[in-house]
Amino acid sequence: MDKYEKVFELAKRRGFLWNSFELYGGSRGFYDYGPLGSTLKRRIEQTWREFYVIQEGHMEIECPTIGIEDVFVASGHVGGFSDPLCECRKCGEAFRADHLVENIMSAAGTLSAEDLTKVIREKGVTCPECGGEFGDAYEFNLMFKTIIGPGTGRQGYLRPETAQGMFVDFQRLSRFYRDKLPFGAVQIGKSYRNEIAPRQGVIRLREFTQAECEIFVDPRNKKHPNFERFAEKELVLYSQEAQQEGKSFRMTVREAVEAGVIAHEVLGYNIALTNEFLTKVGINPSKLRFRQHLKDEMAHYAIDCWDAEIETERFGWVEIVGIADRTDYDLKAHARVSKTELYVYVEYDEPKMVTRFSVKPNMGKLGPVFKGKAKIVADALKQLSEEELSNNQIKVTLDGEELIISSDMVSFAEETVKVSGENVIPHVIEPSYGIDRIFYGVMEHAFDEENVDQKAAEFGLKGTEEAEKEAEAVKDESDVEGEEEARLVMHFSSSVAPVQVAILPLLTRKELADPAKEIVAKLREKTLLVNYDDSGTIGRRYRRNDEIGTPYSVTVDYDTLEDGTVTIRDRDSMRQVRAPIEGLEHMLYELIYRGRSFESAGKPFNF
Repeated sequence: MDKYEKVFELAKRRGFLWNSFELYGGSRGFYDYGPLGSTLKRRIEQTWREFYVIQEGHMEIECPTIGIEDVFVASGHVGGFSDPLCECRKCGEAFRADHLVENIMSAAGTLSAEDLTKVIREKGVTCPECGGEFGDAYEFNLMFKTIIGPGTGRQGYLRPETAQGMFVDFQRLSRFYRDKLPFGAVQIGKSYRNEIAPRQGVIRLREFTQAECEIFVDPRNKKHPNFERFAEKELVLYSQEAQQEGKSFRMTVREAVEAGVIAHEVLGYNIALTNEFLTKVGINPSKLRFRQHLKDEMAHYAIDCWDAEIETERFGWVEIVGIADRTDYDLKAHARVSKTELYVYVEYDEPKMVTRFSVKPNMGKLGPVFKGKAKIVADALKQLSEEELSNNQIKVTLDGEELIISSDMVSFAEETVKVSGENVIPHVIEPSYGIDRIFYGVMEHAFDEENVDQKAAEFGLKGTEEAEKEAEAVKDESDVEGEEEARLVMHFSSSVAPVQVAILPLLTRKELADPAKEIVAKLREKTLLVNYDDSGTIGRRYRRNDEIGTPYSVTVDYDTLEDGTVTIRDRDSMRQVRAPIEGLEHMLYELIYRGRSFESAGKPFNF
């Protein structure tokens, strides 16, 4: 059993992840988040909001998960959002054609369906399920189609990403931010892709959660006002050149921007911000790198693009975040299809005298000839060059129809005017987070199997004499801390752990249960996530909470009734301290959110 299987076994047993529709045999590409998994996921999302909404000031919006067809025609999804599909002629199983040959050749993802078919034939690639031969590869659009409204209705699609809603709302967002660049908007929500063969747990889903930020910046100024915050931060980079050598390297953000490895400050800042977020929620820094897209995989409209990748035991390096400079591609595409100009008017510091080419359609003559189309014709004339307007017969094309305009219907000239600003189509910097992939990365990087005796020796634990005395006094014949040789433990970050504190009365007796429940109430008032657990022996409850990643356990025992103190146990070291109930909620809050050292929390109990 590899680590992936161990993580999923624990996830299913402890209520993190369950197969969707399990009662009916399930379906690939869908997972339910159980009580603990849902909480962990929400904690990751909330941390993301703290970074992007609270700290960065990018306000959140919420758009429909169903979009009309025009939106996805403009974005390019209708025409080009597909993967190469290959089906087995024997068993009928479908596979990603590029995945079938990725171990045979590099850059398989850049090949066309026809080229992939040739490689599969030449290399004799057969079905992994039954050994059968494959048919020809072909492009399969990944969007889920739907009909909006009754009857034939209107063609719609489940959104394949959250970004398009923010582009469509650009004009409203611009006014909200008083047309001051830069500004950003974020959205967290469900996206849908009809994946061909999702076989990687929550790493590849048909319904998944994205957290995306669209930052609209002035293309003439891509310096970041807060760049110094991360300028000296060292990142693990896997640039285009480094990939040729097969070795990543470490470099500060400042060095990377100055050397041109990262395109500019805004992109560098957001790569560093991504690093900060991922390590905060529990991604192991030693298993995190930023890989630059190669030239043959870089989107044609992107200036630069980097993926945050994490190392996993089964799947190797997996992309979990993409950070790209998408230029003005998206706004221009939606402007073209919607026939609406999308720009921000940027004022100059001082007015300028500008010589410009001016086109003035004569509406008095255009109107009687073209009637309802006159304004459209006039707009088309304004897009023509001086050379085109100098012809005796001026031609414009509207909806595929060529129209002839006489030269007396339009005048043009160069004129010098004073201008106080100009219309600017912003460039878009997009950090796009896959929350489900991050969730799995946090789970795998937190998972550990430890030898209790070695752990005790490492942290200088004296043993469990006190716990054994308590157990003997109450005739508890079950296990105590240290009895088992190994333990499973999830080393979740305290800020995202689904249970932050477990309250454990030593026995299920009223005199211990009542003060324990009072502690629960105090901690919940402090907004801490608390679990009350009185089922089983104290040792088993410790183990249960280790497995679900509870950072701290508080035990109420008979000494509590005499001196008003409790035992606090640290998950990672298994050390224990004795601390008073008075002010316990403040002290635990500081341990979880303020980085207070565990040793300062009370009197050492077993070290």
